[in-house]
Amino acid sequence: MIYLSLFLTVALGSYGFLSLKSEKKHRVQDRLDFFLLNEQVTKEEKVVEKQLSFFKRFIKPLFVDYKKSFKKKMPGEKEAKIDRNLQMAGNPFNMIAVDFRLVQTVSIFILPFIFLGYGILLNAGTGIVVVFVLLGLLLGFFCPHLYLKQKTKGRSRLALREFPDILDLLTVSLEAGLGFDAAVTKVVAKKEGVLSKEFHRCLEEIRLGKTRREGLSGIRERLDVDEIKAFISSVLQAEKLGIGMVQVLRVQSNEVRDQRKQRAEEIAMKAPIKMLFPLVLFIFPSLFIVLLGPAVIQFLETFKNS
Repeated sequence: MIYLSLFLTVALGSYGFLSLKSEKKHRVQDRLDFFLLNEQVTKEEKVVEKQLSFFKRFIKPLFVDYKKSFKKKMPGEKEAKIDRNLQMAGNPFNMIAVDFRLVQTVSIFILPFIFLGYGILLNAGTGIVVVFVLLGLLLGFFCPHLYLKQKTKGRSRLALREFPDILDLLTVSLEAGLGFDAAVTKVVAKKEGVLSKEFHRCLEEIRLGKTRREGLSGIRERLDVDEIKAFISSVLQAEKLGIGMVQVLRVQSNEVRDQRKQRAEEIAMKAPIKMLFPLVLFIFPSLFIVLLGPAVIQFLETFKNS
């Protein structure tokens, strides 16, 4: 028994010593591989960095750092307001609030110099040049906001035009037995446009964990259309009170179609008034020249002869 214990002790000690030595070799090899691999990666990064242009190596990092510092100085309320306006405009050029403020700052600095150069080329007086510079400042400040307002109006107009057809398709899908989310998915698959993209975004937000109320409220905030806001409010109220969604959508569909008919009649009633100015400025003078021109020429010739 003593010999067996001695044998096991010697065997286990030898095995532990050999395994410790091999493990140490493995650790050393792993550290060497790590440093050699990092050295190889850094060499490859340096080669790739040398192949990059001057803009990507120097200008772009400076711009990113300046953008971060500019974002830190930007007030939170102002950033939230600009983000909301950008979302209502459809996020043109995928801009965020910081990008919009940078564009506005650049336009405030560049446009006055452009107007100043234009005034100098015209050899205008000092007062006119000062007026040009002030006009450039005003345009640089207000033009980005005007652009967002125009984009918002155009987007709202397209959404209002698409709304009746999408509402009809949604009503038909619900009457066929689909749930509200499934019906919205069917509408998104069949239709394209501003309103369809907004419903698609609503579905994605619901899949990511938001409630249906939060997703639909987001559509109401991003689209400045009274009819769509009333529709979403009716859907949320019906969901809260447990009213049948099909009945609510059928009533909404009839109201939306009546409103579209009234808008068409309003546009038709405005057409004669809008046509009055071209008639007075362009068509009537031409008619007078054609009709009264020969008579006036004949009258002048008769007057000369007499």
